[in-house]
Amino acid sequence: MSFFKVENLGIRFGGVVAVDNVGFEVKRGEVFTIIGPNGAGKTTIFNLIGLIYPATSGRILYEGRDLTGLPPHQVADLGIARTFQNIELFEHATVLQNLLIGRHRHRRTSLWQEMLFTASVRQAEIAQREAVEKVIDFLELAKVRDSLVAGLPYGVRKVVELGRALATEPRLLLLDEPSSGLNPEETDDMAFWIEDIKRHLGITVLMVEHDMNLVSRVSDRVLALNMGLVIAEGTAAEVQAHPAVIEAYLGKAA
Repeated sequence: MSFFKVENLGIRFGGVVAVDNVGFEVKRGEVFTIIGPNGAGKTTIFNLIGLIYPATSGRILYEGRDLTGLPPHQVADLGIARTFQNIELFEHATVLQNLLIGRHRHRRTSLWQEMLFTASVRQAEIAQREAVEKVIDFLELAKVRDSLVAGLPYGVRKVVELGRALATEPRLLLLDEPSSGLNPEETDDMAFWIEDIKRHLGITVLMVEHDMNLVSRVSDRVLALNMGLVIAEGTAAEVQAHPAVIEAYLGKAA
């Protein structure tokens, strides 16, 4: 059984075909990266996987289950977490509070138990806090744990958003352009986190990325898109050397 598989995936917006018959398979425990020029359909595929957009055609299979048609709020419960190209954090909450939000799917207490703050609720709060503290330690966020997100540098916020996704304890992590807006040093740190997420946490990573240095460093396999179509798949070196990929980025004259 495949860990994660996309079959003949497509979507239209009016008369525009944004994703056309895309298929790929992600193996458990690997970093699989989707690349392509602007407008290639990369983030649209992520929105289809996250069920934000309903697919016009095709299937999305996760651990043998067809996700097509499921409501979006069930994605996290299935063990899939995501970061966004444009950071989506609660800016007037602390780092700790933002990470605790990622633990929401693990809550098992009822409303009346919460209102009475029963012993089971207190035990659950301790367990959720311990889980978040592990993420804080893993991503070295201890110095900013009680800081408001609004006052943090952009690069730190990117790590906080990564931390919130990890707090959900995903089996599949979707990273939408994790190096976007980062300087070279911060991008190097992000590569370090991605490698450790795979190696030490055993989480499978599906990533959309434009920085080919980062792609080459962390990716086991790469899929190239252009205008919603798959044009190449293989290792980072194989895909970068593919004539169709060179043409997509540089034009026919290249």
